[in-house]
Amino acid sequence: MTVNAVTHLNFRGEARAALTFYQAVFGGTQTVVTYKEAGAVEEPAEADRVIWGQVVSDAGFRVMAFDVPSRRPWHPGEAAFFVSVRGESAGEITAYWEKLVEGATVLQPLAPSVWSPLYGMVTDRFGITWVLDVAGDPAAR
Repeated sequence: MTVNAVTHLNFRGEARAALTFYQAVFGGTQTVVTYKEAGAVEEPAEADRVIWGQVVSDAGFRVMAFDVPSRRPWHPGEAAFFVSVRGESAGEITAYWEKLVEGATVLQPLAPSVWSPLYGMVTDRFGITWVLDVAGDPAAR
């Protein structure tokens, strides 16, 4: 089993442009899932914003990004990133999840998502927000 820790950048309406820029800089493949595609639209004006996206290059560069929805507070430079832990199996990710949630605030329960067979988000007792998921091919869903 392997696990990757990936920087997960947070924006408000600029995630797609940022991912396009990073792809132009580092090369690789860009994947974007919108709130509409995920069936998670709460504010119609945000339907085409990014709920999950990434750029992955053959050279090893990887970054993820999303647009923080307007219902959640966000200010540039504050909560600008998450730590994303991506594993190969549900068992591996569930084991990490069960340890991280002790004394934590669960923001998104561990469950299947549009881009991953298993995904969850938790802010640990130190105030760090972690995104855990099982690597999957969003195009195959």
